[in-house]
Amino acid sequence: MFTHYRTQGFILKKIDSGETDRIFTIYTKDFGKLELLAKAERKIKSKLRAGLEPFYLSEIEFIQGKTHKTLTDAILINSFKNLRKTLKRLSVAYKISEVIDNLVKGQEPDEKIWQLLTDVFEKLNNFSLVGDRLLLIYHYSLWNLFSILGYELELYHCSLCQKKLNPGDVYFSPKEGGLICQNCSKKVKSVKEADLATIKILRIILKKDWPLLSKLKIEKLHIESLAALSEDWYKSLVNSF
Repeated sequence: MFTHYRTQGFILKKIDSGETDRIFTIYTKDFGKLELLAKAERKIKSKLRAGLEPFYLSEIEFIQGKTHKTLTDAILINSFKNLRKTLKRLSVAYKISEVIDNLVKGQEPDEKIWQLLTDVFEKLNNFSLVGDRLLLIYHYSLWNLFSILGYELELYHCSLCQKKLNPGDVYFSPKEGGLICQNCSKKVKSVKEADLATIKILRIILKKDWPLLSKLKIEKLHIESLAALSEDWYKSLVNSF
């Protein structure tokens, strides 16, 4: 007889399998990230469909078989309906889900990741946030996930000589794991100059000070600088796996 497990989970991704099945990637409160088979879920009369849309928070039940875990129940808790009302919100949600899927390995529960996902999806569901503030939510989730997983950048001292960074010429090196001073930048290949305002934004993000972050007047060029730095660090991590 199979043991039934129940937990809550954020639906991150779904892919078709066979003629009527789907495989769901779900980040669960009690088991971490799981891949679960939902048999016949693509049939119109499937009882599972109501609780298994991407970016739903649902209570799920599954059993462990010989080769895979199979979903047996899914009850919707929160659909985050405002999240689906604009393409920009959906785009941010997809990017966050992709990052979680790429960087979180194994099946270990992590309360900090669970709280981060809860926090971020609630923010995306807040319809008062528009424009670049939505992009800030993505970077907020991305960098705090890096921190939880142990990939936080050194933002206060040079990653090479360990001296405190002066508010002047500062450079970013994914290879060296953070920011480096002007003197050390001459010893390292492929460095990029780091914008001081962007560094300040990152420091606020990693303090999880959303109230302050949401009130900052952030220019578009700083959002673009943050996006470039985020992409460089993210790619370096993915390529290192």
